[in-house]
Amino acid sequence: MTNDPWRRREGGARRRLPGTGAAASVNRPPSLFPSHGKLLIGVVHLRPLPGSPRWRGNLESVIEFAVTDARAYERGGAHALFIENFGDVPFTKGSVAPETIAAMAAAGRAVRQSVNLPFGFNVLRNDARAALALCAVCGGSFVRINVHTGAMLTDQGLIEGNAYETLRYRQRLCPQARILADVHVKHAVPLGNWTIEDAARDTVERGLADALIVSGAGTGLAAELADVERVRRTAPATKILLGSGVTLANLRDFLPVVDGFIVGTSLKVGGKVSNPVDPKRVAALARAIRK
Repeated sequence: MTNDPWRRREGGARRRLPGTGAAASVNRPPSLFPSHGKLLIGVVHLRPLPGSPRWRGNLESVIEFAVTDARAYERGGAHALFIENFGDVPFTKGSVAPETIAAMAAAGRAVRQSVNLPFGFNVLRNDARAALALCAVCGGSFVRINVHTGAMLTDQGLIEGNAYETLRYRQRLCPQARILADVHVKHAVPLGNWTIEDAARDTVERGLADALIVSGAGTGLAAELADVERVRRTAPATKILLGSGVTLANLRDFLPVVDGFIVGTSLKVGGKVSNPVDPKRVAALARAIRK
């Protein structure tokens, strides 16, 4: 039996929560990526949470929808899950409200009890501390940080990375959690002549990210293959994930240059982001990734 926390246990046994065990505070877990093949992470897009403009007043229905999507990803063959507050537009560029964290914790605990997949958090737009706290409380294994180093001009205004605080907070709270950091994140543009190569190099060497994410211009939009190749050449020893726009039609183009895929929109019924996850679409993409 493997010790890799990104793989399922035989017989469906529940994983030990990260951060437990005598050596958890000293030793990092083994690689989060499968030793063979590519990684498929399904995105659980939470519906609007308490305090957001489109909140409908029923947290149980939000959690039920999230659990249903998580189970669909598991049935289809995804390896892991990202849970994010996708429905909370417009997002803040700073720390999210306490009610957002509380609701995400409730959803995260429910997902953990419903599936046997590793999972992590992305707290939009860029609340790394909240994501790490959720990992500590819910047993998450990784976080996505949209702006980890440098600065990006976004629809929320100027967002600056804070790797200094993030790495120290992780060390105190959940040192086992992996940081998956975006390079030139979607829905944003870099300031000045900060090339994607410079961003990738800084994010790994100075931000100490565990993996890099390359995305397209927005949700559901594919990355430019040339950009992914530039990041690969710059960081050949670093795990690279494709963070948006992955479909059966374009998968083959990216398979040789990335180590995994973060997918949401194309795996929903009809390929529409607001719809439930379609396990048949998940299964089709998972099969194509394995080939």
